[in-house]
Amino acid sequence: MKAVRYFGHKDVRVVNDMEIPKPTGEEVLLKIGGAGVCHSDLHVIDEGTITGTVFTLGHENAGWIEEVGPDVKGYKKGDAVLVYGPWGCGHCKPCQQSKENYCDHQSEMAFGGGLGLNGGMAEYMLVPSSRLLVPIYDLDPVIAAPLTDAALTPYSAIKRSMDKLMSDEFVVVIGVGGLGHVALQILREISGATIIACDVTPEKLAFAKELGAAYTLNSKDADAAEQIQKITGIKKAKVVIDFVGASSTIDLGSKVVSLDGDLTIVGLGGGIYQYNMMGLPFGVRMTNPYWGSRVELMEVVGLARQKKIHIEIERYKLDEAPAVYDKLREGKIKGRAVLIP
Repeated sequence: MKAVRYFGHKDVRVVNDMEIPKPTGEEVLLKIGGAGVCHSDLHVIDEGTITGTVFTLGHENAGWIEEVGPDVKGYKKGDAVLVYGPWGCGHCKPCQQSKENYCDHQSEMAFGGGLGLNGGMAEYMLVPSSRLLVPIYDLDPVIAAPLTDAALTPYSAIKRSMDKLMSDEFVVVIGVGGLGHVALQILREISGATIIACDVTPEKLAFAKELGAAYTLNSKDADAAEQIQKITGIKKAKVVIDFVGASSTIDLGSKVVSLDGDLTIVGLGGGIYQYNMMGLPFGVRMTNPYWGSRVELMEVVGLARQKKIHIEIERYKLDEAPAVYDKLREGKIKGRAVLIP
């Protein structure tokens, strides 16, 4: 079968000689409908964050069950499913709570399919356990594939701040890209807070307005913090969610977050925050969440089935993967690119 394989630092190739796996035990063989292309892939490819192994890329995956192992119950051939991305041990306390993204044994394991183990940028994907599947019912797998990260990650980040996202508060979203544009929709649907969106291009700021932002501004403006404070007043923003994670955006967030607020850094921009006691308002909770739980992915599917969120996608063939990664590096993908076998 055809697959997009990672062979090492900056070495990605489309191969045609992979064998279709045969599921045993709890394993499930998935016929891939779509595999999302994510900035996290670039950290693996360009920075060599995963070394010493060759694997198929793709950690945002959806498709139809092709075959199940003899120990699998509750699924059958043809069922449309998502693959939950972070694979834990399945036995520790976080895993038992469906939070495999925070598995106690994460440091001893590969992160999951497409992140150290074979992922879904292929015609077929072998999933190690049916517990890692989430049904999508009537959703199109091509459109649903990015829900596993591009929607789950912002949804989980937002949920941890739900007690602060009241109708008399402000939330700042920095970065209206693959995750940020979904975050705006989620905030619009499940919170009452007034949304302020920041990005660096007029096109993305206009897009943010379409998706529910009450205010938009260019985060590169020298007075961006002052512009936000003119909107929020003295109370500032109760929640700031940074989908960029560069030093400049972390600095902006630290200037506009309120007392007892949440500064949540999701983006992998390599930023550095130099802590000092007076650098943040008192009571601020600064966090760096990783993905979300499987139960939260079920809730994301519910939002998508109710048409409360959608992901802007661009469709490509597997053979186009290297060119798609180039477009992603250049910031030329609107929303999410999806590879279709």
